Amino acid sequence: MTTPLPNTITGRFAPSPTGLLHTGSLVAAVGSWLISKSMGGRWLLRIDDLDAPRLKPETVDHILQTLEAFNLFWDGEISWQSRHLQEYAAAFETLKQKGLVFPCDCSRKEIALAASAPHQEDDCLTYPGTCRDGLRDDAVMRSWRIRVPDEEICFNDLRLGEICQNLTKTCGDIVLRRADDVFSYQLAVVVDDYLTGVNQVVRGDDLLSSTPRQIHIQQALGLPQPAYCHLPLVTGHDGAKLSKRDNLVSVNPGNVQTDRNKLLFSILEFIGQQPPPELKGSDCSELLEWGIASFKTEQIPLKSGELKLL
Repeated sequence: MTTPLPNTITGRFAPSPTGLLHTGSLVAAVGSWLISKSMGGRWLLRIDDLDAPRLKPETVDHILQTLEAFNLFWDGEISWQSRHLQEYAAAFETLKQKGLVFPCDCSRKEIALAASAPHQEDDCLTYPGTCRDGLRDDAVMRSWRIRVPDEEICFNDLRLGEICQNLTKTCGDIVLRRADDVFSYQLAVVVDDYLTGVNQVVRGDDLLSSTPRQIHIQQALGLPQPAYCHLPLVTGHDGAKLSKRDNLVSVNPGNVQTDRNKLLFSILEFIGQQPPPELKGSDCSELLEWGIASFKTEQIPLKSGELKLL
């Protein structure tokens, strides 16, 4: 585990090895690296490898090589979610002892039939609280959930300002652990960030709705809350978020490659920075040095959009 110095900014990038890096994930990496480094902080790398059925272990090396090719070097050792299972279990037991979690036998289909329409931002089915007062007769437990309050949870986003979400209305009680003992992303991320001393989380807008849920879990565990910044998403011509099959930037041989220096220049422009024209021919290290010295969080655009290449 890493131990940051007092008051040191510690950011992180946490790719999941379910596919190669694409333009959108590279924007998140560059943005998180620059915001951390421009504040004199450290930037950690974590591999989010809990989703076993979807993992492609061979992609880890490609992810690391791609980050290095863009001069996005991380500090300290790489962290792996799959090596933190004991810590997740301990956190879960803490919540259980506090009486904050309960077993649930509801299937996704049952929740879909009972709940309102999925939350449009993240396709979340709102859990209606069916099992809060106990399992049904002869029921088979499917998961453990943490109770959420019927009140707004708010935080200040470095780009978007104050964000509030009522968890009861948007998602309902949150799954923390499945019956087969697989821990949820929401619990794992909270524990991971605490274990590694992360106090600044910079990631894409697609994870914005997860933040109040993670804050609720942090509060329940008595853990400190990181600062958050959610970056605009790279979209296609139709305005939809890029899939992992779109615009691959991995150094994996066989991918269609864009000039990395030009791509990094375009990413700086996409996240609202204004690199001078004379840097268009510069390599990645020079562009990042300029970014560290000149980064302005207040210039990050509020809207997502297409990334226009040079």
